[in-house]
Amino acid sequence: MTVTVTRVVGIFTLLRAAGSLEGFVDTKLAEIGLSIPKLAALQRLDDAGGVLPLGQLADRLACVKSNVTQLVDRLEADGLVARESDPLDKRCRRAVITPLGRTACADGARVQREAETQLFSGLSDDERCRLGEIIDKLKSHTTSCC
Repeated sequence: MTVTVTRVVGIFTLLRAAGSLEGFVDTKLAEIGLSIPKLAALQRLDDAGGVLPLGQLADRLACVKSNVTQLVDRLEADGLVARESDPLDKRCRRAVITPLGRTACADGARVQREAETQLFSGLSDDERCRLGEIIDKLKSHTTSCC
């Protein structure tokens, strides 16, 4: 006789899984001197043509300006970003991706893709598709109920 055990997944299970995935990707990025937040900032800058006012960068990263200031401090210390005054508004500071930052962004994107491939290699195509559908459904439910 075969016994099927059904596992109930709760919010803490999902949060632990998300934390594990984040830790895995962050560990891989750390090997090249990046982190998920650093890569995200570099990608947003690269997508914007290499330059964004700090406030707009904060908006695109969905975080507060003080966090972006600290993140840009770290990126600047690594030589990946420079700060400059906005020529149209001297009160505004902009983050500018450096050539080293563009290289780091490309390397980080490659590492991210490799990590994703490794993480999802244990899932079938059908399971990956269903996982995407489930995540979309959870996201849409959180926006509709809040």
